[in-house]
Amino acid sequence: MSDQLSSKGNSQILCYYANGTNKIQVVRIGNIPNWYFEKVVFPGQRLMFKAAAKAVLEIHAGAVASAILADRIPCYILRVIEEVNYELDMVVPAAQLAALAR
Repeated sequence: MSDQLSSKGNSQILCYYANGTNKIQVVRIGNIPNWYFEKVVFPGQRLMFKAAAKAVLEIHAGAVASAILADRIPCYILRVIEEVNYELDMVVPAAQLAALAR
């Protein structure tokens, strides 16, 4: 199974998760057909990933041999909202550009 979502009908969102514990965690997404995601996240480590909006991130904590499902977080809650800086998109008149170049 692929670590990437196919572009067929699956809208991807950028997600962020941070392991705020002092234990190693295994995070996985298994609820998307024909797609599987699994990563080890060390204490204090941050993770950015793309997933379907309907994906659910499972957080497994504890010893590797006896990991317990500690939480389930819908990925839409982990979505990164990108900020747009409209000042960069403004058109600067030529007279102002000339004044700035001096």
